[in-house]
Amino acid sequence: RAVLPCLIASMLLAGCQPSPAPAPTAALPTTPPAATASDAPAAPPATSAAPTKGEGPSFDCSKARGAQEQLVCGDPELAALDRQLAETYRQAQAKASDPALLRATQRGWVKGRDDCWKAADIRSCVSEAYVRGIVDLRIQHGLVQVPATVEYRCDDATARVAAVFYNDPPQAMVLTVGDDQATLPIARSGSGARYAASGVEFWEHQGEASIDFFGKTLRCTPAR
Repeated sequence: RAVLPCLIASMLLAGCQPSPAPAPTAALPTTPPAATASDAPAAPPATSAAPTKGEGPSFDCSKARGAQEQLVCGDPELAALDRQLAETYRQAQAKASDPALLRATQRGWVKGRDDCWKAADIRSCVSEAYVRGIVDLRIQHGLVQVPATVEYRCDDATARVAAVFYNDPPQAMVLTVGDDQATLPIARSGSGARYAASGVEFWEHQGEASIDFFGKTLRCTPAR
């Protein structure tokens, strides 16, 4: 007679046991929120699969935060630069000897881009930030063959002036004046080759280069 109560008790105990937890699934990468003037630095740009070619930036525009990300979402040229930066960042991750340093550097880049809300021309500032980010990642992680350095002789011979021109899109140059460097995107020009960024301009025409480097003006010719 004790068999039936024991059987019922064992069935009740079995029914109270928790169900096995489902196997965990891999978390999908998410796009970091854009930093604002009061936010902490955002995470590096998303490394999830880029959207279909020709469509939007690398992040989800429905979650865009701040004027900078909203600007990128509404501007096809900036969106293309964002996709290119995301792809370059993925390539850098595969080659980085110090992944933590790479992530920290990209957090700094995000903060710099989002600081463009302070600029008089926000779009130009954001565009320059993307070009600079792409070129710097390529150089630092060996993703591009570095062209020969062009040395210049200038009317003010107190500082070394040199340039490296990168023709892979987005075209840009790295200009060295003394101990300082600047990455300049190519700019529109009626003649000659012109590169410009905030506070810096390099314009070469008919064998002579005019340089404005944060208020320091130089006239230069390529050294032979």
